[in-house]
Amino acid sequence: MKVAIITGAARGIGLATTKQLLAKGWKVAMIDWDGAELSEAAKGLDNVLTLPHDISQPEQAKQIIAETLSAFGQIDALVNNAGIADFGPIEDTDFARWRAVMSINLDGTFLLSQAATDTLKATKGAIVNIGSISGLRASTLRVAYGTSKAAVIHLTKQQAAELGEYGVRANCVCPGPVRTKLAMAVHTQDIIDSYHDAIPLNRYGSEDEIASVITFLCSDEASYVTGQVIASDGGFESTGVGLPSLRK
Repeated sequence: MKVAIITGAARGIGLATTKQLLAKGWKVAMIDWDGAELSEAAKGLDNVLTLPHDISQPEQAKQIIAETLSAFGQIDALVNNAGIADFGPIEDTDFARWRAVMSINLDGTFLLSQAATDTLKATKGAIVNIGSISGLRASTLRVAYGTSKAAVIHLTKQQAAELGEYGVRANCVCPGPVRTKLAMAVHTQDIIDSYHDAIPLNRYGSEDEIASVITFLCSDEASYVTGQVIASDGGFESTGVGLPSLRK
């Protein structure tokens, strides 16, 4: 039975990926810094281990690997999904806000991947980092978030280049707008309409649709796929700025 570590597993894409891998017979170590929500999310799930750790702390990253190995004996996939978003103008993004975003989105991804490297070499496992459409194309109010995700994209390529000789694959999934509870709570109807106009498929994605790409990249079916950046975004990135009015 294969074993995955999934960060940010208490909700959203992380929880959807957890459930999909469990359905495929995997065991999953669910990681999230919100211990209460993590416990709630894991209720009723079999073959899971819940670890309420902060991936931005080097020692806690090492603990995650040690505790997962103690419980399950191996690690076949690491899904670096945990992330935070902080949207605001460049001039209002002070260093504390910048570092808060970088510490989870970039530092945490690096630290946990590094801590998992030896055990992933042993299983010829997979790393799947979660980037963002905001790491592929610039947008307003995303100076810290977009930059962190662009760095994650390049980190993925570094991992693929350096770990490939050991049989370890590394890929990055870049979601576009996803219909999460949080997004629907903060997106105005005008924003929703604008996204629909700009996305060739004319809709938001779902958490399960993003999770399906992640689970594929974790699987043996993707055994010759590494160093790739896959935008699961309804075609949003492919159309550039676009002229939505011409599509009406």
